[in-house]
Amino acid sequence: MIVTTVLYGALLSILVVFLKQVYQFKQWRRLTAQTTMLDSWHPIWGHLHLINDVSDYIRLVTDKIQTSGTKMTSAWMMFFFPVFTVCHPDTAKVLFKSSEPKPKYSLGGSYRMLLPWLGDGLLISDEIFLEKLQKACDSGKSIEIYSQVSLATLDTMLRCSLSYEGHVQEKGDSHPYVQAVRRLGFLSIRRLMNPLLHPNFLFWLSPTGREYKQHNDYVHEFADEIITSRRKSLEKDPNQLQRSKLDFLDILITAKDENGEGLSDLDIRAEVDTFLFEGHDTTASAISWAIYCLAKYPEEQEKIYKEVTSVLDGRSQLSWEDMSRLKYTTMFLKEVMRMHSPVPFISRWLTKPMILDGVEIPENVTVDIFIHCINHHPDVWPDHMEFRPSRFEDYKSQDKDPYTYVPFSAGSRNCIGQNFALNEERVMIGALVKRFKVELVECHVYEEYPEVVMRAKYGIKINVKQR
Repeated sequence: MIVTTVLYGALLSILVVFLKQVYQFKQWRRLTAQTTMLDSWHPIWGHLHLINDVSDYIRLVTDKIQTSGTKMTSAWMMFFFPVFTVCHPDTAKVLFKSSEPKPKYSLGGSYRMLLPWLGDGLLISDEIFLEKLQKACDSGKSIEIYSQVSLATLDTMLRCSLSYEGHVQEKGDSHPYVQAVRRLGFLSIRRLMNPLLHPNFLFWLSPTGREYKQHNDYVHEFADEIITSRRKSLEKDPNQLQRSKLDFLDILITAKDENGEGLSDLDIRAEVDTFLFEGHDTTASAISWAIYCLAKYPEEQEKIYKEVTSVLDGRSQLSWEDMSRLKYTTMFLKEVMRMHSPVPFISRWLTKPMILDGVEIPENVTVDIFIHCINHHPDVWPDHMEFRPSRFEDYKSQDKDPYTYVPFSAGSRNCIGQNFALNEERVMIGALVKRFKVELVECHVYEEYPEVVMRAKYGIKINVKQR
């Protein structure tokens, strides 16, 4: 009798869950019918049979907005749930102006895939980078620039924010932190594109999850060692905090709330992990594609060279005071980030219903904001495939909606380090054009490859010539 009762109870529970899912599925179907859904929907696979990676998804959304002019699309991750994608400033600004959080815990949220992981130094780093270019120049051999820039920006973040001498550029791609960061980004996207890996218990049991944990543990250990070392150093000599300039880690360690409580090591580690990743990988993407555009558009390269040499006026290095004078270089970098968005997409988790493009999206739903598609929407940028830095010359005076150009993000959750990143880009590009000319390598394929940041599928190879 007891066994029968238990079986009936289990069957009833399964039936309730099944009926709830059927009801939810019908609700989702009615909702997606009100939006511009991607073509070729399959009742079981949804749109996954068309999507191998994020680049496929971006291509499908881009094709749809080109043909329909829509401001929001929807797609199905198998039959489990739909994904809503905002691809126009009019709809994106509603999310940007809100305080909706990044989707840390929602099923399918892209930030959730990163959560376990993210939970004068500038000039030194650039000099090492330039020495590598000099070697390529002297040898006459081409150099793959994306990986080298990534090492340089990581070196910059370690030196400037943590005062850490990691010798990242000297060790190159063999540095375990560099390898771990690249694999974590790749594995996060793999999980995002596979709904079967979204539940934690399935993910951690899978080969993808086990590899993720291995790299995840390493980056945590890397950050922990830096934090522990700094704590010991400050305990040994508290007078270090009297320095005129405290770095990011000093501020985190000494921060107190209104009750006098400081941040835990776990809190500090989460901030350090996030700052290191967002501070080096997104900037590396922007600088790498900027070098690609220098090589592709030699007339732009010469304009920037003339501006940089004029600003330097015989000096060997740019200073922070020079940044505001590099007006054309800044326009060039903005156009690079419009054309090759460093952050292809971001996500927001709705805590309350929200009207987007005339459709009420319910709470507890993730909405993706495709920055790359906004920066290429024909309604906003009719000549979006033309590389034209001068478009930003009178951008503010043209009464443009500020949400038409969002290289990283906008609103209350904007990228707090974007001014530092833009200055880093100016300094590195300025230092490069002062000493070298760069050219594309014939027969090499240059193709965007969106992951967590916009990478190059086959790398960015260039030839370096001495000026």
